[in-house]
Amino acid sequence: MKLLKTLANQETAHLTRRLWTEHISRYKMYIMLGLLCMAVAAATTALLAAMLKPLFDDAFMPKDGTMVVYLAIIVFFVFVFKGLSSFGESVSMTYMGQRVIADLQKRLFSHFMDADLAYFHARSSGELVSRFTNDVNLMRNAVTTALTGMGKDSLSLIFLVGYMFYVDWLLASIAFFVFPVAILPMVKIGRRMRKVSNNNQVEMGAFNILLSQVFQGMRVVKSYAMENYEQERCSKIIENLFRINFKGARTRAASHPIMEFLGGVAIVGVILYGGWQFIEGNSTLGTFGSFITALLLAYEPMKRLANLNANLQEGLAAAKRIFEAVDLKASLFDKSNAPELQVKQGEIQLKDVDFVYPTGRKALSGINLSVPAGQRVALVGPSGSGKSTILNLIPRFYDVATGGLTIDGVDVRNVTMSSLRENVALVSQEVTLFDDTVRANIAYGRMGASDLEIIEAARDAAAHEFILELPQGYDTVVGEQGIRLSGGQRQRLSIARAMLKNAPILLLDEATSALDTESERQVQAALNRLMEGRTTVVVAHRLSTVVDSDMIYVIEDGQVSEQGRHEQLLGKDGTYARLVEMQFQTTHMPLAS
Repeated sequence: MKLLKTLANQETAHLTRRLWTEHISRYKMYIMLGLLCMAVAAATTALLAAMLKPLFDDAFMPKDGTMVVYLAIIVFFVFVFKGLSSFGESVSMTYMGQRVIADLQKRLFSHFMDADLAYFHARSSGELVSRFTNDVNLMRNAVTTALTGMGKDSLSLIFLVGYMFYVDWLLASIAFFVFPVAILPMVKIGRRMRKVSNNNQVEMGAFNILLSQVFQGMRVVKSYAMENYEQERCSKIIENLFRINFKGARTRAASHPIMEFLGGVAIVGVILYGGWQFIEGNSTLGTFGSFITALLLAYEPMKRLANLNANLQEGLAAAKRIFEAVDLKASLFDKSNAPELQVKQGEIQLKDVDFVYPTGRKALSGINLSVPAGQRVALVGPSGSGKSTILNLIPRFYDVATGGLTIDGVDVRNVTMSSLRENVALVSQEVTLFDDTVRANIAYGRMGASDLEIIEAARDAAAHEFILELPQGYDTVVGEQGIRLSGGQRQRLSIARAMLKNAPILLLDEATSALDTESERQVQAALNRLMEGRTTVVVAHRLSTVVDSDMIYVIEDGQVSEQGRHEQLLGKDGTYARLVEMQFQTTHMPLAS
């Protein structure tokens, strides 16, 4: 009754229906096998209670030793069947539950892989990780516990209650009339548990973010002596988690006094009425003992069913968050029957391009620029002027609001994104290396590359020598974000990755701005080799790296304010000339190539 009352809630019913139709129903065979085993286990539980009647009335009271042995053998085999059926039920239902969770995790990860870049910019990594860990664990508990509870405990209760009504319908009515009273408080407890679960996931997301940031930024934490500050921040979140989890435990525990009170009322009523019936000779000792045993056996599954709503609501709250993530559709997608991009020359054109970020901030206005095939074009200007935004439009990390962006005259929105990005290589200031071997990081994006090709790419990126000096050479694990390598080494690995990809279009986003002079010299030499024969768009603050560009565009406030070669722009005495003068004063950069 309580579960039916819970499912009457529209949102609960909707989430339960989605879980069944989209994930659970495909494992119906395992569920049927589990239910069959549950039915056998439940029937044997009721049979054990029923065996007390002949044991008392036909064996103990007449002192019939043969009957005692006969009934003992039957009880033994009942326990054997109960154990085997419980094993079958546990294995089949656990397999089904774990498969459902694994399918959900795969589905969620696949969705994240297809999501727009803006999706990740709008959310913290801690929030996303929390979907895979905390929410999935809650769902795992709910799926396995709830389904097992609804099956095994409900069937046990049905068999035991059925037997009790068979023995004495009036006594059974006395035992169970009080339990419908528990429905309302159990439903309220379930609603509170869903709210607690939501609050817990918010705090766990913040906790994951804090841990990730502090552990990755430990060098900064220690250099600024901020250990106490971070400890205070962490302690505050941990205390919030403690309060939320304690509230959840207290709310869940509220079902115990309710069920114990009602159970006490029921058992007292049975003892008074049943004992009076036995004393008056209207019932036998075996009948009364068998009934009391069945009632006590029914009490445990009844308590578990009372707690089941709390588990179910926690799981459904987690399912809601997971489905909300899965249901969020990507704004960037391939058109129907979109062809693959075939880059023959590599010419890039932006015509009257406007761009507005999802937040509503306008980043580009009326951008017109051309990158001829095989040439090097630089984008310079103040921070936040829109340079990196232009770069992000080329591989279609975002779509233009108005205007068009074409490669060899083909609008990038009219071809498949996979083929577009296969023809583009990106090297940025923020190098991303995975906690894997040097070999795997270089081959990322072209996993079928041979060792010879990987080594050749590393040589071209001036990385081969330092790789050989690592403990395991190309098989050295670089650590999270390449923490075991220097900045220059990380950057050269990213260049080697781009070398190996061998894409006709190259995007360089501040690729040398975070390096020291010697590292910059080595990296720039590698970049020069990488740029040979490729259409290249360079975003740079260090103007010394772009003086040899075929064309330089100065971007200010989302617009092209100047364009030309290095010498031409110096002659205009505009923004570019001022930027060069400012850097010349601090770095003694040559004013002409």
